[in-house]
Amino acid sequence: MLYRMVTSFRSFAFLTLCTALPAVAFAADQARFPSNEDLRHVRSMTQPKLSPDGHSVLVQIADSTADGAKSHLWLVDIRTNKSRQLTWSPASAKRGEFSGQWMPDGDGILFLAHRGDHTQLYRLPMELGEARPYDLKIAPPVDESDKADAVPPRKDAKETKAERLPIDVENYSVSPDGKFIAILAEDPETPGEKKQHDEKADAVWVDHGEHGSRLYLLSMSDEKLNPVSIAPNVESVAWSKQGDRLIAISGPMNGAGDLQPANKGWMVSTNDLTHPTQIEKLPPTAQSGVWSEDGKQFILSAQAEQDAPPGYHDVYALSLADGSLRNLTAKFGGTVYHEPPLTDGSGVLVPVQVGTRLGAMRIDPRSDNAKFEPIPFETATVTQWNTNASHSGWVWIGSSSTQPPALYFAEKPGRSAHTLDTPAMVPANWPSAASQLVSWTNEGLTIEGLLYLPPQAKSGKVPLVVDVHGGPTGAFEDAYYPLIQFLIGQGWAVLRTNPRGSTGYGASFAAANKNDLGGADYRDIMAGVDTVVAKFPVDTNKMGLMGYSYGGEMAGFVEGKTDRFKGVISMAPVIDQFSEYGTEAGSYYDRWFYGYPWDHMADAWKQSPLAGASKAKTPFMLIQGEADRTDPLGQSLEMYRALWQMKVPVEMVQYPREDHGPLAIGIFGNPSPEPWHGFDGRQRIVRFFEKAFGEDVKASIP
Repeated sequence: MLYRMVTSFRSFAFLTLCTALPAVAFAADQARFPSNEDLRHVRSMTQPKLSPDGHSVLVQIADSTADGAKSHLWLVDIRTNKSRQLTWSPASAKRGEFSGQWMPDGDGILFLAHRGDHTQLYRLPMELGEARPYDLKIAPPVDESDKADAVPPRKDAKETKAERLPIDVENYSVSPDGKFIAILAEDPETPGEKKQHDEKADAVWVDHGEHGSRLYLLSMSDEKLNPVSIAPNVESVAWSKQGDRLIAISGPMNGAGDLQPANKGWMVSTNDLTHPTQIEKLPPTAQSGVWSEDGKQFILSAQAEQDAPPGYHDVYALSLADGSLRNLTAKFGGTVYHEPPLTDGSGVLVPVQVGTRLGAMRIDPRSDNAKFEPIPFETATVTQWNTNASHSGWVWIGSSSTQPPALYFAEKPGRSAHTLDTPAMVPANWPSAASQLVSWTNEGLTIEGLLYLPPQAKSGKVPLVVDVHGGPTGAFEDAYYPLIQFLIGQGWAVLRTNPRGSTGYGASFAAANKNDLGGADYRDIMAGVDTVVAKFPVDTNKMGLMGYSYGGEMAGFVEGKTDRFKGVISMAPVIDQFSEYGTEAGSYYDRWFYGYPWDHMADAWKQSPLAGASKAKTPFMLIQGEADRTDPLGQSLEMYRALWQMKVPVEMVQYPREDHGPLAIGIFGNPSPEPWHGFDGRQRIVRFFEKAFGEDVKASIP
């Protein structure tokens, strides 16, 4: 099952059902919604970083799918509001440049790129000069080919001095004083291990691997790389404001975390890398965090105190003096977003989701009775915000249903912001259908959804496509979605629901589907359909449903529970909780819902869409990535075979090389290195629903 915080955040104001038809904005020079090909020309923007002097922003922009989906770094001058591209990739580079950061003195930037055989850390001076990689090599800490029982057997048992090997940098963080760079890197493959692979002596002993991610400090004075004595896997680091210490969080090796959370925290002094001190009171579910301005507290995200699905977090303040831990968000009625908190000199700024909106709130971590101060923003969603050490400005990415992602700057959180110049994320000024919030009640809970209506709804009834989000601990937010505009362009209304189990409505709501997948959450969605049908011009003879991951799972439940839809599309679903549990990448999340399936046979089967296959009637399509490790290929194959043998009209499409997240990215219209999978998927979705609705099936999808 996918645990993706596809989160969203509602405004802090009271939101009510709006029955008026939404305005549809048409630009004078563009009167058509995006075509399928148009979605291959959408860019994306991530990781804005404010310069130390507050005058510039470094931001990562990905080329469109049609242009190869490589990412590059751009520089935006705040004073002139002009942008320019900083980095370019050689033809051999597949990913581009990414993870850009400023040096604390502002005289250069750092980034990662895979331009040869390894992913390297580069430094680009802001004055004249070319980017150069750091020469980062280590004596390999692990060589599995050197074991006594290694295959093929060693011919020479003499000890030889280990050759220093280049590392692949996974992540890095610069100390505030610029003296060190903390680097996370996977253990390199040794020549002996490469020889094993070349000779196909490549058996995998499951859960016995010795390679892991380790922490190193790169000294800027002599560019020497020094190992830190923490066992792998190191997952994140956070520097103190003074730069003399850092906190590293490590996780267990070889799937041990699937038994129970077992993260550990370590205090590392830059003066003594061989004797890190374990932070005993750090929660085993701790994720990334930030130091308080005075260095006395560590503000971190960890599993919520209230019973909630794994990965549903609260924000805690850990006293570094006595190890005491205080929950700062236990009484918060929304959801802590999965981005790390930030400090602004007067408190902690926590990214949050409230309903369908993403935003932030300020908390004073020193107060025993933390108050939540919401911060107003110009757009419905605000993500990836950033400031510098002196807090001389703030930047973030904002969007709404009719506003493609844009880069914003403000002097302080809550102050008036202005849009910064960047390349356009969409290739044209498309018309757009504004979302409108709808709400309804079902079985004691208030449920929300976002409805999008096409222009045709002004003159008559239109088909309706119900879209179900992933998770189930996820949500739809009020942001800009190229795929939605594409579906609206087909003349269809789209309803996106946040049933019980969704984020944004508090821990109790997120936990309300425990051991009830396909139960009340399904009924929440159907009650939403009833509400929309009663209040809006929807053709009930032309309704379809689709979803990805948990949404695909819900599509499977729908198939066996109702015949109200004319067609159902299930993408990367869970179909059989038993086989899914044994073959997915990790099972701890699923276990929270129904326990060990072999101990709870009835519960696991009740929550398996396959259980309803004998009642299936509706035409059904499965879309699946062949390399999916989250919801493996076998899940879709099981459903396909069951429906085929039950003589239900069923189709299945497999996409080679595609894992769970990447296939979704491509289909939803975001940059993907696979040039045609997303296009093909969208084309099949449209043709399937056209046929199901009894419409003329187009020879080509515009």
